[in-house]
Amino acid sequence: MEAGSDAGTVVLVHGGFVDGSGWQGVHSLLRKDGYSVSVVQNPTLSLEGDVEATKRIIDAQSEPVILVGHSYGGAVITEAGNDPNVAALVYVAAFAPDKGESVNTLIEGFPKDGPQPPILPPQDGFLFLDREKFHDSFAADVDADLAAFMADSQVPWGLDALGGTISEAAWASKPSWYLVTTEDRMIPPPAQREMSGRAGSTVEEAAASHSVYVSQPGAVAELVKKAASAAA
Repeated sequence: MEAGSDAGTVVLVHGGFVDGSGWQGVHSLLRKDGYSVSVVQNPTLSLEGDVEATKRIIDAQSEPVILVGHSYGGAVITEAGNDPNVAALVYVAAFAPDKGESVNTLIEGFPKDGPQPPILPPQDGFLFLDREKFHDSFAADVDADLAAFMADSQVPWGLDALGGTISEAAWASKPSWYLVTTEDRMIPPPAQREMSGRAGSTVEEAAASHSVYVSQPGAVAELVKKAASAAA
C-alpha cells in the first residue's frame, strides 16, 4: 500500500505518567501499512486541556479519524471523540467513562483486594508512580532498561486531569473497539471488561501488561486497522 492516508487516518492519545513517544512502535506499523498517523502530546494538567490538545490534532486532519486512547487517554478520547471528524474510537487498556464520570470515580469502583497502582501521594497537585515499582506495575512485559527509562522520564499527572468529568460520552454515539490487557496491574481486567461492555465495544484481549502499546504494538495496530476497516 502506498504511503500517505490511503488506508485511513489515525490519531494516538497517550495516558498519564508518560508522553506520546511510547506510541513509536504502533506508529511505525500503521505507517508501513499506509495509514496517516498523528500523535497527540497531552499536557496532562487537566482533562479540558488534554481534550483541547487532542481536538487540535483531529481538526488538522483532512479525513475522518480513528481516535485511539491508552489508559487515561481513554477519558480524553471519550470527550474529544464527540468531534464530528471522529469516525471511531479504540480503547487500549483504557478508562471509558460515561457522562458525568471522571477517572477518579472509575478508580473508586476498582476492587480493593487486587494489585494497587503504586501512586505516590500528590505533590503540589501532581501524581507520580513509585519509580522502584514502575516496571512491575505499569510495564511488566517491557524490557527492563526501557521500563527504567519510562520510570525516570515520568510526566507529572495533574489531579485536575483525573477529576475532569465527561460532558457527553462519544462511545454512546460512535462505534468503539477495546483491547483488554489480561495481565494489567494498573486498571484491573474486570474493570476493563465492565467498561468495554457498557460502551458496547468490540472487544479483543491480549496477555499483556498495562503498557501493551509498547510491549505488543502489533496487537494494538491490528485492532486499530480493524476499526479503520469497519469505519470505512
